[in-house]
Amino acid sequence: MLQKALFASIAGLGLAFSAPTDAQDSDIVDIAVGAGSFDTLVAALQAADLVDVLRGDGPFTVFAPTDDAFAALPDGTLETLLDPANKDLLVSILTYHVVAGSVLAADVVNLDSAPTVQGESVRISVTNAGVQVDAANVVQTDIIAANGVIHVIDAVILPGTNATAVDASGWGTVKGSIR
Repeated sequence: MLQKALFASIAGLGLAFSAPTDAQDSDIVDIAVGAGSFDTLVAALQAADLVDVLRGDGPFTVFAPTDDAFAALPDGTLETLLDPANKDLLVSILTYHVVAGSVLAADVVNLDSAPTVQGESVRISVTNAGVQVDAANVVQTDIIAANGVIHVIDAVILPGTNATAVDASGWGTVKGSIR
């Protein structure tokens, strides 16, 4: 009962998303670009050379942090991640936000984890307060793309920690959290 009510609640959040009317014909990257709230994610995907991957056939499920999620990172973290010298670290963090296959909200609420393309699994928890992926809140669901689905999250999540990058006390913690 809780899961059905929660699914209805989070699914309704997707109505506020202003995707192009032909979103199902657009790939994940095109939708992210068109939304206007994922500019930092798109820049990070470009820096990590992952744009073509997420334009591929998929299907993919992307837990997409908003620009506000990236803005909440500790000072200097984003700049450090976007530095070409840290490309492997950036790829690890970004691919931790991607699950192979199309996992819709109705599926997410029945899971306690999901394996990411990075290799580790994200923890999924469902409570009266909503759905969390690691420590990030899912704030919009089921943004359907031609090659998968996007679920919007309010924080950048980190592999190996079940936490968000904001929870990490500084860049050393972020860098050290990647195995």
